[in-house]
Amino acid sequence: MLAGVDMIYKILFLCLAGFLSAFVDSIAGGGGLISVPAYFMIGFPAHYSLGTNKFSATCGTLTSALSFAKSGKTDKDILKVLLPFTLIGSMTGTYIVMIINSEVLKPIIMAMLMAVGIYSFVAKSVGQEDNFVGVTKKNLIIGSVFAFIMGFYDGFFGPGTGSFLIFGLIKIYGFDFVRASGNAKAMNLVSGFTALAVFAISGKIYYLMGIPMAIFMIVGARVGSRLAIKNGSKIIRPIFIVMSLGVAVKMIYELTLM
Repeated sequence: MLAGVDMIYKILFLCLAGFLSAFVDSIAGGGGLISVPAYFMIGFPAHYSLGTNKFSATCGTLTSALSFAKSGKTDKDILKVLLPFTLIGSMTGTYIVMIINSEVLKPIIMAMLMAVGIYSFVAKSVGQEDNFVGVTKKNLIIGSVFAFIMGFYDGFFGPGTGSFLIFGLIKIYGFDFVRASGNAKAMNLVSGFTALAVFAISGKIYYLMGIPMAIFMIVGARVGSRLAIKNGSKIIRPIFIVMSLGVAVKMIYELTLM
């Protein structure tokens, strides 16, 4: 009986964490800062934490990606070129991580996330207006390279992918935060599904916990994406800065424990 009650409390805790994680992630990325530690807190082994989180988080990402697409905040002409590169990059990164220790990236990524967060805070105009002037051969080539790198990074390591995607799309295409977030979600979804397939094949997903959390992440993603679409850059920018710096601080903390 006590074991059953304990299981219910754990599921309720994960559902709450999942809702909050997806809410934040649908707006500015970085939801893994909340959801992954939640799995660790209830005693999940590392691989099951990452695998089960990837399952539930991908459900949330799919929801927010669809919400942005329905509101017209994604660019199909750009995504049809970029998404295949994201897929190839993610597959390559997931394969390489099996061979090389991804921990060597931590100091580099930590510094980059700090730079992105600080730059976005100081440069008040970044992402405030949509300055997209159209698709060109140059921005498609740069975007394709960027998509491959981000797909590779998400498959190889992962933390901060959402922040990097949003920031990169703003700089390459001149998007505002809302449009950048919409396109970033589509790219993140492709790389996420690739990693999810690897975890599923490896049997590292605990569906009894993952399915209830996925349901709450879907709800959180719907609420968050609608709020982002309605309120625009004024709500996305501050959350984006906080989550970018939050991931960097988490990585600094982990380095001090090594």
